[in-house]
Amino acid sequence: MNGAAQGELTTAAKVFAFGAMCVGFFIALLDIQIVSASLKEIGGGLSASPDEVAWVQTSYLIAEIIVIPISGWLSRVMSTRWLFCFSAVGFTATSLLCGWAWDIQSMIIFRALQGFLGGSMIPTVYTSAFYYFQGHQRVIAAAVIGALASLAPTFGPTIGGWITDHYSWHWLFFINLAPGLFVAVCVPLLVKIDQADFSVLRGADYLGMLLMAVSLGCLEYTLEEGPRWNWFEDTVIFTTGWISAVSGIAFIWRSLAYKNPFMDLRALKDLNFALGSFFSFITGIGIFATIYLTPLFLGRVRGYSALETGEAIFSTGIFQMLAIPFYTYCARKFDLRWLMMFGLACFTLGLWEFTGITHDWSWRELLLPQALRGFAQQFTVAPIVTLTLGGLAPSRLKSASGLFNLMRNLGGAIGIAACGTILNDRANLHFLRLAEHLNATNVALQSWLQHAGAHLTAIQGGDRVHGQASALKQLWSLTWREAQVQTYADAFLVIAACLALATVMVPLLRKVVPPSAPPADAH
Repeated sequence: MNGAAQGELTTAAKVFAFGAMCVGFFIALLDIQIVSASLKEIGGGLSASPDEVAWVQTSYLIAEIIVIPISGWLSRVMSTRWLFCFSAVGFTATSLLCGWAWDIQSMIIFRALQGFLGGSMIPTVYTSAFYYFQGHQRVIAAAVIGALASLAPTFGPTIGGWITDHYSWHWLFFINLAPGLFVAVCVPLLVKIDQADFSVLRGADYLGMLLMAVSLGCLEYTLEEGPRWNWFEDTVIFTTGWISAVSGIAFIWRSLAYKNPFMDLRALKDLNFALGSFFSFITGIGIFATIYLTPLFLGRVRGYSALETGEAIFSTGIFQMLAIPFYTYCARKFDLRWLMMFGLACFTLGLWEFTGITHDWSWRELLLPQALRGFAQQFTVAPIVTLTLGGLAPSRLKSASGLFNLMRNLGGAIGIAACGTILNDRANLHFLRLAEHLNATNVALQSWLQHAGAHLTAIQGGDRVHGQASALKQLWSLTWREAQVQTYADAFLVIAACLALATVMVPLLRKVVPPSAPPADAH
């Protein structure tokens, strides 16, 4: 940011400019999960099968995960404000097209464009915060970003379920129009932290960009579709997995060997940035995987509607918002490393509480673990942002921010894929283990079958054969339900173990010493 431009802005103007960017940041993240509770309704409206409608979410994720790492390079070419403006305009236009989609094919195309055009709003906010604010203001800005980064996917299913239940699925996309236009107008007027530099286009690492796009796109497809098609037993999954691995290795080699790579992998030499990227990856697993598991449990086991599911998990976001003032106060008094360690420990404890899940859990039983998780997310994500990016030189922030955000999204993608695999594989194992005890020597079982059979026989007009068959069918359903519940407990335990590992690694971080303010030509 040039000195003149920086000096012209008052603190209030900086806060308003930053707030406008945060609006774009929030809606871009919100749209990842806002459709998750409404896929059935979208599929019905577009006459699409469950496999086809899953791509409404997958296409957005693939496009967004590709554009996030190149956002730093794009902001050098176009400048931060014009990239953000273009991203907001594109996101708003494609949101309108998504609401107008006439079949599943058009919806998938528009969702991919929406993710690609809007994805640049995510990492750009991080770099802008560190340009605008110093000292304690920087801590508050990081707290705001951290809150929004975890609140958006947490509130996504709730907001989406409410909108679909009260209006229609089209409004999942139309609600982006007003905030998108607000961002597109405000950001060019207020955000003037750097200048466009089209000379960056000359000698750019276009091959590296292509390799990265192919690697991440194939990886995201493999992770999204793998659990459904039994991973590498499917030819397409096997092929995309290999393409992702080979192009990923080629991209890393290219980035380290090329003189002017578009992504600064050498930033990983900085211990705090390397560890911070790891912590971002782990928190991505924790946030996105739990958001994936909890609604799935409530829908499959409890039979909740989209709106009921959203209401049941709403408490996570409430407790995170309540944690914001506590975090900002503690950040003044304590080392951010220990606040982060506290947050990760609470996150781990919250997920450990989930391992005691039973088939009759509702919002009451979910309240304590979700309260712990919501409170912990604020104390986890915000210090990670400051500790990871706060010590980097301004000239490295743009590229490093893209890599940092990529790690969080990759963590989420891998966490969801791992949980999907656990749910597929462990459910059958638990079912067989439970079935081993359901035999003729089980007195309690025989008594239950006798009473259930008699009751169902009476209901069916004295038909004893059908009554006994109905009792056995009911027994199978109950056994499968309990097997599923145990499988969800397994998945939560795995996530808790990942967060516990991250917790004990926090002392490896060093205390952040912010770099000096950027010179006039830092852009």
